[in-house]
Amino acid sequence: MTFRIDPRLPLTGEIKRILAEEIGKALRHLTIAHDRPERALHKCRKRLKNVRALLRLIRSGDETFYTAENQRYREVAALLAGPREATALIETIDRLAADFPERSADGGLSAVRIRLVERQQAMHEGEDLGTTIEAAIKACRQGMEKVEGLILPDQPEQAADVLADGARATLRRARKALERAGTNGEAEDFHDLRKAAKTHSVHLSLLGRLWPTPIKARRKAVDELGERLGELHDVFVMRALLDAEDGPLGPAEDTRLLGKLLKHSEKHLKKISLAAAAELFGDSPKRSTRKLARKARDDLAAALPQEEATTAT
Repeated sequence: MTFRIDPRLPLTGEIKRILAEEIGKALRHLTIAHDRPERALHKCRKRLKNVRALLRLIRSGDETFYTAENQRYREVAALLAGPREATALIETIDRLAADFPERSADGGLSAVRIRLVERQQAMHEGEDLGTTIEAAIKACRQGMEKVEGLILPDQPEQAADVLADGARATLRRARKALERAGTNGEAEDFHDLRKAAKTHSVHLSLLGRLWPTPIKARRKAVDELGERLGELHDVFVMRALLDAEDGPLGPAEDTRLLGKLLKHSEKHLKKISLAAAAELFGDSPKRSTRKLARKARDDLAAALPQEEATTAT
C-alpha cells in the first residue's frame, strides 16, 4: 500500500491504514536490530518519525489520541537515540575527511574515528541494547493496538480542515524555528528547524494527491534541507563531545584538527541551511494551506457520492 492519503476514501480509515503499516515496519526493523543494529535502528527511527509526523497532521481531529501516541513514540525514539547517534558520529568523521581531504590527508582524524568505532561497538554489543529493543517492541505493539480506537471526521469539510490545520501548524513551527535560528544561531534552534522540515517532508508525501502546488521540486528541496540540517546536528553533537570534561574523543593532540574542521563545517552548513529554509518557509503558513484546505474539501466531496453509491449497492 502507498504512503499517501487517498481522498477517495474516508479519512479515518486511511490514517489507520498508514499508521498500522508504518508501526508494523518499525516492528520488523526492531526485530532485525538484535542481529544488525546499525541499519535496522536507523530504519526503525525513520518509520517512527513518519508515525509522529502523521500524528501531527491529524492532531486537531483527535487531540487526546495525538497526545498519548505522540508521547509513546517520542519515548521509543529516545530509547533508540544513543545507538543511532554512535553510528552517525562515525559518518560525520568520514564526511569531514571527504569534505576537507587536503587537511585530513595525514590521518589527523584517525585516532578519533577509532575511539568512535569502539564506542559504537560497546553500545551494540552490550546487554542494554537487547533490553532497549525489547522495550521499544513492547511500546510499538501497544501503539498498534491503540490505532483501532482512532476516530476522525470523515465529512469532506471537517476532514479537509483537519489536514490543513496539521500542515499549517508544521509550517508555522518551521517559520518560527527559522527566525530563531537566524537570530540566535543556537544548536537547539537549528534542531527545531530540522524537525519541522522533516515533518513537512512527510506531510508532502502524505498529501501528494491533495497538495495544490507542484510538489516534486518542493519535496526534493525540503529533503535536501533536512539532510544539511542533519549534518549540522551531528556537528553540534560532535562539538559537545569534544568539549566534554571527560574527553571521550581523546586528548587535545588527537582532536585539534577535528575541532577546526567542525568549526568550518558548522559555519558553512548554517549559511546554506538558513538560505534554503528561507526559500521554503518564508511564505505565510495561512496562505500556503488555504489552497490545500480548499482542494482537499473539493476532492473529498467529489469522492463522497461514489462512496455512498458503493455503500447503497
